[in-house]
Amino acid sequence: MQRKAALSLLFATLLAPGMEINMKNRRVMLKLSGEALSFPNGGGYNEEQIRDVARQVKAAVDNNVQIGIVIGGGNYWRGRTSKDIDRTKADQIGMLATVMNCIFVSEIFRSEGMKTAIMSPFACGTMTELFSKDKANRYFEQGYVMFFAGGTGHPYFSTDTGIVLRAIELDADMILLAKSIDGVYDDDPGRNPDAKRYDTVSIEEVIAKQLKVIDLTASAMCAENHMPLAVFDLREKGAITAAMNGDVHGTVVTV
Repeated sequence: MQRKAALSLLFATLLAPGMEINMKNRRVMLKLSGEALSFPNGGGYNEEQIRDVARQVKAAVDNNVQIGIVIGGGNYWRGRTSKDIDRTKADQIGMLATVMNCIFVSEIFRSEGMKTAIMSPFACGTMTELFSKDKANRYFEQGYVMFFAGGTGHPYFSTDTGIVLRAIELDADMILLAKSIDGVYDDDPGRNPDAKRYDTVSIEEVIAKQLKVIDLTASAMCAENHMPLAVFDLREKGAITAAMNGDVHGTVVTV
């Protein structure tokens, strides 16, 4: 009952009277884990996995859902790998990794019949467009899938903060976090086999217990701006489609 109530809260604005969950004319921000798009042994691009993601997204777009996408850079770069690398420079490398990921994934999306555009908060030649809320909204209205690369454009901020910022700026209804883990746990399941997964958890509890769903800055922004989240495993078959329809096979974070 608790999970059902939380799902009802999360998708309350997506329901039409007397109908099941209705995503028509709604806007969703989807974060894809860089690691989850790579091969299990790490690195590169698992094109079959990415095509599966593209087909699930296209089904939602064909149903008039407006979708913005942020991709992590973990398949290329996981922060400072040496104490000799300055933190600012390490973060800049990570930003560029997300640009490369967005270019690759957007091309797969195009090959699956979608229109795409890539925006970043810094100039990147002709490879991306500078972020503009007005222009992003026009693209959404024209049926484009929007890719937001480069995080916030500043060091010390993760792609978690980047997607929450864009979701708030662009009046998204919700954020879907497609990761390489199937939800939020009370401890690291990689180290603790007894770690328990939450079906639902409030953003206040996430912050108080430092559950690391997203970083602390992003969590505080979600709490302040009432931005709901859902966390699930990208590699589970049909996980994005299920989440779009309100059936989250992971954790719902309420606000």
